[in-house]
Amino acid sequence: MIYADNAATTKISPAAKQAMLDCMEEYWGNPSSLYTLGQKASSCLLNARETIATCLGAAPGEIYFTSGGSESDNQAILSAAHSGAAKGKKHLISTGIEHHAVLRTLEHLGTKGFDITLLPVGTDGILDARDVAAAIRPDTALVTVMSSNNEIGTLQPIEEISRICREKGVIFHTDAVQSAGHLPVDVRKSGMDMLSLSAHKFHGPRGVGVLYVRKGIPLEPLIYGGSQERGKRAGTENLPAIAGMAAALKEATERLDSTIPYVTGLRNQLIEGLSEIPGSRLNGCVQSRLPGNVSFCFDNIEGEMLLLLLNQRGIAASSGSACASGSLEPSHVLRALGYSPELAKSALRLTLSESNTKEEIAEIIKNVREIVEYLRNI
Repeated sequence: MIYADNAATTKISPAAKQAMLDCMEEYWGNPSSLYTLGQKASSCLLNARETIATCLGAAPGEIYFTSGGSESDNQAILSAAHSGAAKGKKHLISTGIEHHAVLRTLEHLGTKGFDITLLPVGTDGILDARDVAAAIRPDTALVTVMSSNNEIGTLQPIEEISRICREKGVIFHTDAVQSAGHLPVDVRKSGMDMLSLSAHKFHGPRGVGVLYVRKGIPLEPLIYGGSQERGKRAGTENLPAIAGMAAALKEATERLDSTIPYVTGLRNQLIEGLSEIPGSRLNGCVQSRLPGNVSFCFDNIEGEMLLLLLNQRGIAASSGSACASGSLEPSHVLRALGYSPELAKSALRLTLSESNTKEEIAEIIKNVREIVEYLRNI
């Protein structure tokens, strides 16, 4: 099987797996317990927090552990919204191409009296930071813009948007689920107030993530109960998963100097090969995109059939977000780029990792070309 759906999930790394096993065998106590076994677990938890903070350029006290990107997005947005509402600020800004964890949360807040502005992006999928500046009002409580798109891989001008928000005194949150572990992430340099990430996108375990919250930014709990995570997320910590996440992020961050050029080379090889297919169209910006993301549409092709036939040939790919799998609606991201419903339904997303090879890329190109020609002929 050629695996080319790393944006959906990644295979857990040996380092992450070993960290989890070590934790289950040596640090299986409750981190909140006062006896020695519990304090050993507490020390393991602190080490993981410090490791992740170092990878992100944050302070350990700014790291909160969650169940993943969706929970982190929800907590960040709801906290900023409620904090703003207490000051009479009920205006929230985002884009039309965000992950559903963001869009559905904003939609919910819209039913509670909040005013939601979803800014358009260009045909390349990139938001103009000037549009953010123009949209901010005296009652704006939050701007939330993903750092990189999960479907088409385009990168947003996060540092510029962050600067605008700081100047105007507006909280800025970014969903960095697709960026963390694949590109350098430095919360101090970028200047964002809150950031979400999920471990299984960078070879960590599923069901665990991080919400970075800059010191001084208000944070409300989603889950009430005990005093874990400094009172902001109740429940006994999933220590093995947290340890695995820390090991995976540390390894991924330390290898960026080698993985970014290697995976970018595979990406460019794939883009070049698929671009030669008649009636093909690259989705998103050619250059300003994630190292491993390739998204194409094909004229007169049903994307679902293309995926099924690729699977029969041993190639795992997707049409877009795994969270929207099974939906009959065309991609909201591609529709936001101005695509027709028919063209949007022809999407093919291939997302690569350092485990892929040039030979696999050549095999993918060959099979996509053959299948597209076959489907058009019938």
